[in-house]
Amino acid sequence: MDLATVMDRLAIDEVISGYAAAVDDSDWPGFLALYTPDGRADHRAAGGIEGSAAEVADWLAGVLGRFPVRQHLIGNRRLAFEDVGGYPGDRAEVRADSLTTVFQESGEAVTTVSRYTFGLSRTEDGWRLHGVVVREKAPRGAGATARHRDDGG
Repeated sequence: MDLATVMDRLAIDEVISGYAAAVDDSDWPGFLALYTPDGRADHRAAGGIEGSAAEVADWLAGVLGRFPVRQHLIGNRRLAFEDVGGYPGDRAEVRADSLTTVFQESGEAVTTVSRYTFGLSRTEDGWRLHGVVVREKAPRGAGATARHRDDGG
């Protein structure tokens, strides 16, 4: 692996970590800065919406606003670069699992397990998200109902 690829991997990791921190901290301008201008996100398989990054940020702000404390732990990251004749290209995909815990005003915790697929593009400003797909694997906690998924997601 050459130095440029290592640097790309680190930059992409920073975007994914930034995504989790922005959502957890309600940093919606920071959340939007992680996306390309035409970036989109799809949360339908986790009970949410599909739309532009701005539409999804507004939706997340409303949904997550009732949880004063939340934490997304995104791990098991598997990164694949677009292959351009044996060299990494300007697009990449990260598949990662997330353990997300949110706390209600009562202090009761709700934890979900999700699979994220992050699509990234190299831009003049660095790596940015052009697409995010979230699939809930197993919700649990207060008021949650576990669902088994056969699609690997």
